[in-house]
Amino acid sequence: MSSIQPDSFGLGLRTEHYQALAEPLPAGLRPDWLEIISENYLVPGGKPLWHLERLRRDYPVVMHGVSLSIGSADPLSLDYLRELKALADRIQPAWLSDHLCWTGVDHRNLHDLLPMPYTEASLHHLCGRIAQVQELLQRPLVLENVSSYVAFAADEMDEACFVAELLRRSGCRLLLDVNNVYVSARNHGFDPRAYIDRMPAAQVVQIHLAGHEDLGELVVDTHDHAVCPAVWELYAYTLGRLGPKPTMIERDDQIPPLADLLAELATARDVARRVAQDLTPAAAVGAFA
Repeated sequence: MSSIQPDSFGLGLRTEHYQALAEPLPAGLRPDWLEIISENYLVPGGKPLWHLERLRRDYPVVMHGVSLSIGSADPLSLDYLRELKALADRIQPAWLSDHLCWTGVDHRNLHDLLPMPYTEASLHHLCGRIAQVQELLQRPLVLENVSSYVAFAADEMDEACFVAELLRRSGCRLLLDVNNVYVSARNHGFDPRAYIDRMPAAQVVQIHLAGHEDLGELVVDTHDHAVCPAVWELYAYTLGRLGPKPTMIERDDQIPPLADLLAELATARDVARRVAQDLTPAAAVGAFA
């Protein structure tokens, strides 16, 4: 499925860094691969695609979408899936991911990643749609756990149980967002380590790390801060439980200079190296947090 190694480290490709990433970067700091937002490159032509194809010559790429709306009650958009497949055929990503969520209903896009009701009916609904997407794309689908702030009264199981059962029944892969686990754990009061313990290591193909806004009683997944010490420690715990996984720093607002993100990526590398030395999560984070 992948030319990307488990012990590799990537960055989200953002327009602010097109030029800097095309230049030679210091050895040991250069990202091993890049993740693109699929929707930014669906138009077949133009400057964004030109930059992507130039960088694709030097970097392995994975695709990450925000518009699949796999959990919606609306029919899947076949036009969107055809565009997605055309882009994937063009740039040959190591894998293609989107979010375990719904983003609209009755053909209205709400522009947010909304959590699923954790029910048996949702599992049945999702498994059929995942199979349909994988058949249309001719590729395995990778889904990311989202952060959440409220829960459905109709929930029949917790989120970790729901995600693990979906992976077991559908065979799809997981993009495990460690920051999202931390954010939801704080907002809902569950143990983030118990969540990680439920994830099947063989089906986790990638990890996201990001920052958030901590308002005390509410934590908001903003992707506009550096990774905080508690998330670094949960990342170290995750690697200890699941083994090395391709890891990416995700920043979507207040984009800093590339050098700042490369330094944050170096921290991820150091934490992973220390976990491999059998250090405890706190010791593995140690001086970096």
